[in-house]
This record gives sequence, C-alpha cells and structure tokens, in this order.
Amino acid sequence: MPRVTDPAAPRIALVGATGVVGTTLLQLIEERGFRYRDLHLVASARSAGREVAVEGRSYQVQDLDGFDFSGIDVAFFSAGARVSTTFVPKAVAQGALVIDNTSAFRMDPDTPLVVPQVNAHELDTRPASGIIANPNCSTIPLVRLLKPVQERWGIRQAVVSTYQAASGAGYSGIEELRAGARAVLDDPDSTGVTGTFSPSLAFDLIPRIDRLLEDGFTFEEQKMLQESRKILALPHLDVTTTCVRVPVVNSHSEAAWIECHNPVDRTELVQLLAQQQEVTVHDLTTPGAFPTPRTAGDPNHVHVGRVRVAAHNPRGFWMWIVADNVRIGAALNALQIAEALTERGVL
Repeated sequence: MPRVTDPAAPRIALVGATGVVGTTLLQLIEERGFRYRDLHLVASARSAGREVAVEGRSYQVQDLDGFDFSGIDVAFFSAGARVSTTFVPKAVAQGALVIDNTSAFRMDPDTPLVVPQVNAHELDTRPASGIIANPNCSTIPLVRLLKPVQERWGIRQAVVSTYQAASGAGYSGIEELRAGARAVLDDPDSTGVTGTFSPSLAFDLIPRIDRLLEDGFTFEEQKMLQESRKILALPHLDVTTTCVRVPVVNSHSEAAWIECHNPVDRTELVQLLAQQQEVTVHDLTTPGAFPTPRTAGDPNHVHVGRVRVAAHNPRGFWMWIVADNVRIGAALNALQIAEALTERGVL
C-alpha cells in the first residue's frame, strides 16, 4: 500500500487533482506503489468539496485559494500555467518542493527541466528555485530517443511533425471531440462543436496548438525547440516543428527526421533504441511495423516504428513515435521525478 506511517515518506499535495493529469497521477501512485505519509487533493473552488477515493480511502478536495503548503514536502501542480505562476511561489515559500507540469517555469535558469531517463543528475540536489519543471508532452518522448542518438552519432538537426490528441486539452478537449463527432455523424453539414478547439476537431486537423507568435510559429512549437535544447544540454541544437491537433482521444504521435553528424546504421539504430528504458521498438524484427495511438500497447512505454535510414543521405533517418501524452508526457514523468528524488534522499 502506498500510504504508510514511515516519517521518512513525503507528505504530498496534488494541485489540479480533478483534472485528467491529476487523476492519472493518482492512478500511477497506486499502480507504482509510491510511498507517501499524507495526501492532500487540491483544486479550484469549483471542485472543492468533491470526494475522491484513493486506495479505498475518501479524500475531500480542498480549495487552492486557502490551502496551506507548510505541512507539505512535495507538491505536484497540474492546473495550468496561470495557476502555477500565482501559487507555486507561495508553495515554495511555505517549504514545499514543487514538481510543476506547466510551461510557467521551464525556461527559468534556476529551475531544472527534467526527464529522468535523460538528465536525472539534475535531481541530485534540491534546486535553488524550489521547483522542478516537467517538460511539454511532445518533448518528453522525443528527447528520450534523441539522447542515445546524440551520444552515438551526434545530432545536427531534428525536423518533427506532431499529431496531438484531444486529451492534451484535458477533459474538456476529450468531451468536445466526442460531442463534435456525434454532431457531424448525425448531420454531415454540421460545423461540429467548438470551444476548446476552433474549428471543430471532429473529423478534421488543426495545424496550430497554443498561441501564435510573431515569427509565425506557435508557442507549442517554440517549447519543443527550447526545451529539447535545455534537457539535452545542447544550446545550439536545431529543432524545428509543426504541431497539429488531430481527432484522436489520447496519445500523441510524432514523425521525426533526425540528421546526424555521422552515417547511421539502421540495425545498430533500432538495437540502440530498443535498449532504452521503457521503449518499445515495433520494427525491431519486422521492418516497417508501427504503433498507433489505439494499438501501441503499454501506456507507460514510448513506442517507435518505421525506423528508416535515408538512402540518399545515410546521416539521416526517420522514425514514427507514439506515446501516451497524459502518462509519458505528464503524470508518469512527474512521478518518476519524485521517485528519483526519493531514491537520492532529496525528497
């Protein structure tokens, strides 16, 4: 049982406990047996008072506005960048170590941006800011695969197109996709349902995620560039992306072209990728095999397929990536950060 009386086990607060990432984090804490001494579920006033069962025990969701973090060892924040900007500094000031799942502090030089399979050394000591940032949901699976490639062949450039699921916008995104799909199926001339997405995501693609920047890229695309550089400690890495929202309920996909400094051998490449922690290479033995968001398999793995080295440029290769964006891209990475902190005695 994760809940213990051991005084060395951390006291946890989960901000955004009723959202899609928060509820998934609670599931993972149970699944992985992450030991904690105390648990507080926190959300906005709209969700305050709701009863949530964890390990068969009922917890009442508390209002973030009046919550006291002084008795908390680690606080997970998954309630959006605006909430984090306002409340994370308060939590840190009251003594909590924050694992933040938003963009609010990712590029802060005093805040490590961590994917444990890539740069766990950042967790050896408590950060000066009191915050550890969780990267973007599309950045996490990408850098987990880029790290061994960089170490073996060096990377000159990465060109990535993402195909991001409705769950990236939370429960509202999922419900809007389903409602829009029903509306269009009932009436093919319907414009669908808009609100979270515009135009309607049902049976369509939207090649813009997050706000548009002055250079024509979106903030989502900028995040993938900046975060990849920071996590891999490659400040001049050339990463360019196009981020697309697709009518898929859950799991993001990516088509990635990686150009290296040296020629790449495909057999060695697929073996190298398959050796990585929690990575499944679908065409390891069957060239051309691929995962899909619905059929990939273990939601706690990064799934790779269609790995192919370009005949006209043996320094470059393509790969198709699928990962559960709520788990791999958010809740699981956050929990693995906490697990690594515990192992190191920092938490």
